[in-house]
Amino acid sequence: MTDSLPDASAPVATTDAAALPVGKHDAEIDRLFGAGGPLAPAVGSFTPRRSQTEMAKSVASAIAGQTVLMAEAGTGTGKTFAYLVPALLWGGKTIVSTGTKNLQDQLFSRDIPTVRAALRAPVSVALLKGRSNYVCHYHLERTLQNGRLTSRDDVGYLREISRFIKMTSSGDKAELSKVPENAPIWNLVTSTRDSCMGAECQYYQDCFVMKARREAQQADVVVVNHHLFFADVALKDTGVAELLPSANTIIFDEAHQLPDTATLFFGTTVSSSQVLELCRDVLAEGLAHARGGPDWAKVVMAVEKAARDLRLTFPQDSMRLALPQIPTSSDFFPALEKLQLELDGMIDTLEDQAARAETIEACRVRAVDLAAAYKAWKPDPKGKVAAGEEAVLWVEAFSSSVQLHKTPLSIAPIFSNQREGTPRSWIFTSATLAVKSDFKHFSNQMGLTGEPAMTWPSPFDYEQQGLLYVPNGLPEPNSMGYTDAVIDVALPVIEAAGGRTFFLCTTIRAVKHVSERLRREFADRGLDYPLFVQGERGRTELLDNFRSAGNGVLVGSQSFWEGVDVRGDALSLVIIDKLPFSPPDDPVLAARIEVMEKQGMNGFMHHQLPETIINLKQGAGRLIRDETDRGVLMICDPRLISKPYGKRIWQSLPPFKRTRLEADVIAFFKPAE
Repeated sequence: MTDSLPDASAPVATTDAAALPVGKHDAEIDRLFGAGGPLAPAVGSFTPRRSQTEMAKSVASAIAGQTVLMAEAGTGTGKTFAYLVPALLWGGKTIVSTGTKNLQDQLFSRDIPTVRAALRAPVSVALLKGRSNYVCHYHLERTLQNGRLTSRDDVGYLREISRFIKMTSSGDKAELSKVPENAPIWNLVTSTRDSCMGAECQYYQDCFVMKARREAQQADVVVVNHHLFFADVALKDTGVAELLPSANTIIFDEAHQLPDTATLFFGTTVSSSQVLELCRDVLAEGLAHARGGPDWAKVVMAVEKAARDLRLTFPQDSMRLALPQIPTSSDFFPALEKLQLELDGMIDTLEDQAARAETIEACRVRAVDLAAAYKAWKPDPKGKVAAGEEAVLWVEAFSSSVQLHKTPLSIAPIFSNQREGTPRSWIFTSATLAVKSDFKHFSNQMGLTGEPAMTWPSPFDYEQQGLLYVPNGLPEPNSMGYTDAVIDVALPVIEAAGGRTFFLCTTIRAVKHVSERLRREFADRGLDYPLFVQGERGRTELLDNFRSAGNGVLVGSQSFWEGVDVRGDALSLVIIDKLPFSPPDDPVLAARIEVMEKQGMNGFMHHQLPETIINLKQGAGRLIRDETDRGVLMICDPRLISKPYGKRIWQSLPPFKRTRLEADVIAFFKPAE
């Protein structure tokens, strides 16, 4: 590995700059982002950055010309302000979609108010989330009346939620920190698309979901998340569909997540847990409104048993199989038929009783939809999915449920279809959209081939601030004892760094193994580094504790690879156990590769490798978060050096100095004399 580095000072255009509309707002943007502009006093740490100003001009041009822009902005560019300033001033009705609800809250509560105040822009802003984020008056009342709570925690949480609903104006559960976000009680006091009573509900006028949607209708800027955006485009159920026709500008932040999110929602999934939830509601509504009718417990029991039996046809605790991988002799097929039969029987009963209560009729509609979803999950004789589009049918088993998926092989035609019609600007931005300034992988996935794309490098001095370390002598990643070998080479580096480490693993099993062994090693060596392990506490709490510890070691998997910002000395070492290739048992990936190879392409080079590079860039991006951060990125996978594709990977990472010697790393962490 040599230390020659490309010049990374200027923006890289992957489109002819002349193809972008000439910026009529360029002079105004120079003033706003300049040293004497309004942003500096509003943001204490603001300093003018060329890359941020140039990106803002490109966004403003795309808004003015109602065109597409793919904008990759390296860490530290300040991309949020670079798209918010032109959007608030000239974007008209704007939808901003982010990768997570945490980022959504940050944009709504912190970033947009800061920019709006600095610009004195008279724009109204609304936050819109999925319905499971809002307390439902009807379901809360029903849960209070039923009183069937099993745990003491739930009883206490329910009391907090009852108090909260009297005081809140939004009903957003994120405001109620006393009840954990993942507490089971939320399922009983929020609605789903299936269980919402709609306009028939006695609380319709006070409904928090409807209130959020009304506010979004009236606002100039609406902040949503990718799940909500695509769930709506697919299901027309989240209030975004009503916003889209009037939107002039749509901005996707963390846009590298879009292919996965869109694939999830443009496909269909039906789960045995939906059947069990329906059975729970049928029993409750039947006993409440039609007690003298059928034996509701018996009606429900047959369907519940069929749903559980379907899950039991797979002995493993968790697995994924494409339909052709399931043997024709498997019990799965008769169990699926049995579930469909029992569902039909329950629908007959609900039809007889539906006139007795609106809630029983609502259960009947849900049952009919579920039965239709199960019946639709089958290939037609020609080998394509029944609807004729190219998709893959696959099954995913969890410890207590089984999901049947139908996933499109490509979302490009579907998403291109969504973008047709009313002219508007579409901005896609992220720190990781390209592979060595090549946007082909992302643009092909999203149906954006030939659209303008630009890269602005990070302003950080990576050669001085960081070191990329690939240890010598590690075995192949699939060999026995690989994880222990990684821990062996990591321990002296963790000690040299004084803790302050993210140890990122590609599997949950590795997280468990690494954390157990580090706990023993720290105790044996007398190292007083607090250990934080994914799954032992909520993500936000883990991160807060890690930041405040100052010398902690956090072991985590995929969810810590992105969207995590730890500035300063608390994080100085990021260890990555293996290159993050997709698991080989992924049925959708296997089907996509098969299609590419039939077209004469190399599935590994054209799909898996770019995916891995973008994923790895996200993990690497955790290390240097501002101009004063210093740190080491330690990638333990020997394939980075031994395989021909390794060079393509490390050339796509930030231009750190590189070494294979532990002594260089120890020296890097030694305080300057």
